Amino acid sequence: MENLSQVLPRVLVVSRRTIRKNKFVDFVGEYHLDLIVRYGCVPVIVPRVTGVHMLLESFKPIHGVLLCEGEDIDPSLYESEISSLSPEELQEIRETHASDTSIDREKDSIELALAKLCLEQNIPYLGICRGSQILNVACDGTLYLDLEKELTNKLPEERRTRHIDYDNYDEHRHVVRIVENSPLHSWFKDSLDGEYMEILVNSYHHQGVKKLAQRFVPMAFASDGLIEGFYDPDTYNPEEGKFIMGLQFHPERMRSNDLDEFDYPGCPAAYQEFAKAVIAYQKKLSSSMSVPKTLVLDGEMESKRKILVRCFSLARYMYTKGATGKNPSKVSELEVGAEFLESNTALSTEQETRLKEMGATVRNGGSYMKKLKVDEEKQRIVRNMMNKMNIEQLSEIMAFYHLIGNICGELLEQRLRGNVNECFKDM
Repeated sequence: MENLSQVLPRVLVVSRRTIRKNKFVDFVGEYHLDLIVRYGCVPVIVPRVTGVHMLLESFKPIHGVLLCEGEDIDPSLYESEISSLSPEELQEIRETHASDTSIDREKDSIELALAKLCLEQNIPYLGICRGSQILNVACDGTLYLDLEKELTNKLPEERRTRHIDYDNYDEHRHVVRIVENSPLHSWFKDSLDGEYMEILVNSYHHQGVKKLAQRFVPMAFASDGLIEGFYDPDTYNPEEGKFIMGLQFHPERMRSNDLDEFDYPGCPAAYQEFAKAVIAYQKKLSSSMSVPKTLVLDGEMESKRKILVRCFSLARYMYTKGATGKNPSKVSELEVGAEFLESNTALSTEQETRLKEMGATVRNGGSYMKKLKVDEEKQRIVRNMMNKMNIEQLSEIMAFYHLIGNICGELLEQRLRGNVNECFKDM
């Protein structure tokens, strides 16, 4: 259990700001978090604080994003024309919906950045209420500034829908018609009343989708024609980690007396299928990250690599052929050494032994073994001495020998480059 946080997929949820004890506090509705955890994911709260939209890379890996709750989105982000509403009407809207009309530009920046990241990288995204509006705006869709002023009041009485009830938040319901063969249809099909394809949903909003972004397809409509749910059919396959969806209503709140018993069995399905997609996306991401990438060298490093390959090939040739004073006459004779180095694999014990034997043969077996013993004794003495040193002393020695190693490497490269040039002249 202690490693679950490193294993379970991560779902980012942006908090909402409110005031408590004269101080700002961040919060997220627990219904959302409860369902995310229930279906096997870890919610990661993204605080709504200044500058977070510049730090989203720090929250990676991101396996899913759930956006919900919050104030109205800044109209300047989606309105290309001046609103048809009069100043008096806009003031009336601000007074009627005081808790929602206070624009939070920082939250807008964070959530729009996350929505666009999901759209660019096909990260599973579920938008509830405001989250669905953010998704539509991120794809160049637009919103009604106020449903009552711009939609409801222009319809006959029988088609009007009340989308918000401040006195009856959780219990408020209104009818939506579900589109056949949509994900919502598959989730609620056992609860639909025959030809009407209708269910009662909870909602709490005074704005909504006006122009749906082109990439999306509606899944549900209210009686007044407002789109209550939409998705991208080209990126909907939870089993393959694909899920981009927005719901204007609140399926997580459609339950009785705060119990787990929902109005319909299909209510938690959006969260369940979203979590399924998040888990699948995490597996795909982990799989792609585990594939080793080919090392790409710049021009200077590639030149150095070729010199090393050439030097190793010469040494390999001299060891295998016993030709200590001759250079190979053909480039093909160097291929064994080049392939040996290019393979980038560790030597086996047998290969190491064979190389030591070849080195001993060239230099004289007896003196070579004697030198090995002397080296081993030196290592033993140095190790005993260094075991008595503290961390600072060991660090200073390591830094010193790292410097010496760099100097030796530079000088060795110069010598090798000179020797290789001489070899090329003799060929």
